[in-house]
Amino acid sequence: MNDVAAAAVPTPAQEMTTLLSGLGASRDRDDFGRLFAFYAPRVKAYLMRQGTEATVAEELAQEAMLMVWQKAALFDASKASASTWIFTIVRNLRIDALRRHRPAFDPTDPMFIPDAPPSPDYESEYAEMQDRIRAAMSELPGEQATVIRLAFFEDKPHSEIAAQLALPLGTVKSRLRLALRRMASVLEIAT
Repeated sequence: MNDVAAAAVPTPAQEMTTLLSGLGASRDRDDFGRLFAFYAPRVKAYLMRQGTEATVAEELAQEAMLMVWQKAALFDASKASASTWIFTIVRNLRIDALRRHRPAFDPTDPMFIPDAPPSPDYESEYAEMQDRIRAAMSELPGEQATVIRLAFFEDKPHSEIAAQLALPLGTVKSRLRLALRRMASVLEIAT
């Protein structure tokens, strides 16, 4: 086949665009059957790749192709190819289906119910523990208190503490270990 003859043979995409362009006026069932046979499996595969279950993908593909049949007269080949137009319909149907199947807001869901306020006993114990921690921190040497504050109150990683204090990482870890041991003995916590 020469280059001129090869150029005259339309691609499947061009052929489908031509079929869809004429379908709005002709309402030819055979043309629609060819469109359906070409696009329905592709639409279903696309939907399944998007995470849609096979049965839902089949239903959405059928619905999309029905919409193609009903709205074929609106297709304008100068604005989009058949594929682009059909897959836009499919995408919109998928979005609508996701919206329909979104779980409704349940105000009684435990995630939305606030925690009960702490009991007075808990608040009292918490305040006492804070006082004990402050007292234990005040007994630490300054360099150990600094690394404890940076590691636990400012939640900085050891490497960042080392960089901030211009210390070797091993020194930071040693100071933390010594400080925690000293605090455990002051707080009477078994290590």
